[in-house]
Amino acid sequence: MQMQEFIDRSHLDLPTLNVWIEAEWLIPIAAKRRLDFSDAELARVRLIQDLKADFGVNDEGISIILHLLDQLHGLRCLVQDIHTMETLDRRKHGG
Repeated sequence: MQMQEFIDRSHLDLPTLNVWIEAEWLIPIAAKRRLDFSDAELARVRLIQDLKADFGVNDEGISIILHLLDQLHGLRCLVQDIHTMETLDRRKHGG
């Protein structure tokens, strides 16, 4: 989604959005001189908003939490790839 739609749906103001992009809490896709945002980025905004409002997490804590979530996601993808490779290997070898 384009920036204005993202701002409308996330209820962020432009200065906050820019700060969060600079902090790499959000990483939009640069496309044809504009920034595009995914639904995953929208979910990330909602998580950040919840962490700040409901749990009182400060900016340093947000950075740590997002880093850990990114690592967890990467590991989950790796495990899924390994599982897929093992399944294909078993089929290949008749097991």
